[in-house]
Amino acid sequence: MSLMYTVLCADVLAADDLIRNDKVQAIIGPLTSAEAEYIAYLGNRTLTPILSLAPVSAALAPSLTPFFLHTAPIASSQAKLIAAILDMFKWRTASLIYEDSTYGAGITPELVYILQGYNTRVTDSLALPIDATESYLDTLLYHLKENSTRVFIVHMLPDLAARVFHRASVANMMSDGYVWIATAGIGSAVDSLGPDRFHDMQGVVTFRPYVPATDRVMNFTVRFKERFLLENSGIRDVPNPSVPLLWAYDTAWSLAAAINKYSVSSSTPGTGRTLLGAVLNTTFDGLAGRFRLVNGQLQLSTYEVVNIIGKSARTVGFWTPESGIFKNLKATNEKGIKQILWPGDLAIAPSGWSMSSTGRPLRIAVPSRLGFNQLVEVSYSLRTNTSFVTGYCIDVFDALVKNLPYPVAYQYVPSTIYSSYEELLSLVFEKKADVMVGDTTISMSRMNKVAFTMPFTDTGLSMIVVLKKDSSGSMWIFLQPLTSTLWITSLAFFFLTGFVVWAIEHRINPEFHGTPWQQFGIIFYFAFSTLVFSHKEKLESNLSRFVVIVWVFVVLILTSSYTASLTSMLTVQRLQPTVTSVQDLLRNGDRVGYQNGSIVKYWLEEMGFHKKDLLGYVEVEEYAEALQRGSGNGGVSAIVDEVPYLKIFLSKYCEGYTMVGPTYKLGGFGFAFPIGSPMAHDVSQAIMTPAVQQEMAWIERKWFGDPGACESKSGGINSFRLSFSNFGGLFLITGMTSGLALLISLSIFVYQERDKLRAALSRTRSMSLQRLHTWLERLGSTEHTKSTINHQEADRRV
Repeated sequence: MSLMYTVLCADVLAADDLIRNDKVQAIIGPLTSAEAEYIAYLGNRTLTPILSLAPVSAALAPSLTPFFLHTAPIASSQAKLIAAILDMFKWRTASLIYEDSTYGAGITPELVYILQGYNTRVTDSLALPIDATESYLDTLLYHLKENSTRVFIVHMLPDLAARVFHRASVANMMSDGYVWIATAGIGSAVDSLGPDRFHDMQGVVTFRPYVPATDRVMNFTVRFKERFLLENSGIRDVPNPSVPLLWAYDTAWSLAAAINKYSVSSSTPGTGRTLLGAVLNTTFDGLAGRFRLVNGQLQLSTYEVVNIIGKSARTVGFWTPESGIFKNLKATNEKGIKQILWPGDLAIAPSGWSMSSTGRPLRIAVPSRLGFNQLVEVSYSLRTNTSFVTGYCIDVFDALVKNLPYPVAYQYVPSTIYSSYEELLSLVFEKKADVMVGDTTISMSRMNKVAFTMPFTDTGLSMIVVLKKDSSGSMWIFLQPLTSTLWITSLAFFFLTGFVVWAIEHRINPEFHGTPWQQFGIIFYFAFSTLVFSHKEKLESNLSRFVVIVWVFVVLILTSSYTASLTSMLTVQRLQPTVTSVQDLLRNGDRVGYQNGSIVKYWLEEMGFHKKDLLGYVEVEEYAEALQRGSGNGGVSAIVDEVPYLKIFLSKYCEGYTMVGPTYKLGGFGFAFPIGSPMAHDVSQAIMTPAVQQEMAWIERKWFGDPGACESKSGGINSFRLSFSNFGGLFLITGMTSGLALLISLSIFVYQERDKLRAALSRTRSMSLQRLHTWLERLGSTEHTKSTINHQEADRRV
């Protein structure tokens, strides 16, 4: 390759001078990230292709620097591999330690984004200066050791990584329970590490691009060592060429192949663009694998997962974007990974986190609150000078911990005096406490400080009001036992039954004769006389008798149910809620009560209540007293609070009070952990298990009583109303009976009158509507009835 076209360059100033003065057409290099960014934009301005192996980030987008070709895989391509490893071992938190450079920061955005899809969180993201001192590294590692997360992702170049692992070994962080995952910047150079560096990295899992051990690679390795010993006679142990060295060889080869294949010369017009296109179109099997550039970046499909054990790195698996992690290249369907020896020579994968950095029991902060002791109560023993915690929240937490997949040692640390919940949450945020257990409402502002479990109580905000006598609407209360749909359906079936009986009887029964208006009155009267079973008409046809029998049965059930519902309403309707919605309170300017120290006051102010109309209370008894006094006598018209508190109130004051209005969504109660604590996720999963749900229901009944007892006592009128769904089956039966009887009656009529109908219709040679009218006149005729009567008279004379 002629130097007129390409120069191997490792210095920014040299590259700038070569491009400006010597007019080179391509540059391979430089080797550092910072220099690569400068030269990338320099090449873009001068139309000079830059082939770089520097481990730069994805920030150098091909659209911005089209003349910058990255012939080594970008760091962010490993993000999915790291996420797959963490997900395989169910590690939900990790700390990222990266080099404070363009290369180091390049993986962070992509890794955090991808981990979110795997429900995994990066709890710490720490950038290390390249020239960090041992004291600085010790301080940083001590900070990480104090946290509960034990999974560390290291993304940096080998020199800095070796110093980090050495100080971690001194800090006893390369021992049992710790997990260290190193990116390919370390894995690619692992074969060239010295024995002392291997000693500090025992149990580390790292990655490196997969390079097939072909004959070409073997021959190159032999020639490389021979050449190296020839030029460095004082060195005996020559390491195998690293993967970056193979990429460098393939990079130079690609440029030479492009020049030879496309006959690029310095006299070619637009040499820079021509050479760039030639390199992009060059594809071959190189030492490091298939060389192919897409959008100016080397495409790499397979990574090796290696485990550093002893004095070597052992391959434990492979990864591709299509197949994920698998054990053997020849069997990509064999998912999983081979046995890994973790730090401390552990064959079992660590849990990835520690409840306490010192091994002590978890410190659980418990509020010493005033009022609502069913939720949390702290009691003291003067004799033993000890404190005890009880309550619904305590029992639920104990039940959840028992159902975790690992043992947990903990102790409750109740506050000695009443303090705000924000102060206790600050203890968790500052990691002076490991958990906060109590009636802690989940809110957006609090979620910025701590990690909550999913709610373990009803989530919502409602209100309690007084029940009072209410006679409004009593004049029309007789209509309320049935819904409007049921009233309309019942009326429709009254008329249907009357019509069916008339249609069957009017030809053979003289009691159903008369003028059209008289016959309509018979239909109406007969149908509604069945309501009180006072129908006097004698029925001649068995079909009509069958219809009436079924209908009377339906009427009997309908009237009995109506009577029972109306009786209940006349008894219960005397007690009705004084207020039914928050809008009523706002419209009337009523005073509203809330619990002191809760977020309900803020919510009420947002709804439009004035501060002067909001009164705070602490005890359940204060709620009842304020409601009894009422808004006009120094009390309140309603108490607005979260549903668990209102349940406690109703368990003690069921008679005379009720919960009304819509339930506004709030966060509910949750247990608070430090942000990044995996235990928050595990406790949330335990809440969803059926066994825990049953136990939590039993705990709720223990502290709050039967949740439906009070509602059954104070149910309103709506709870006694009957709807169409209650009688749908009866209406279906009577409808089918009436329809079938009418169909049979018409069939008998047509059969008996077939000759007369045929003669009458034959005399009518007009339109079809007139023929239909003739047919209906015959159907409505009472001639058959008169003939029957004449025969009866003749029989009597004889």
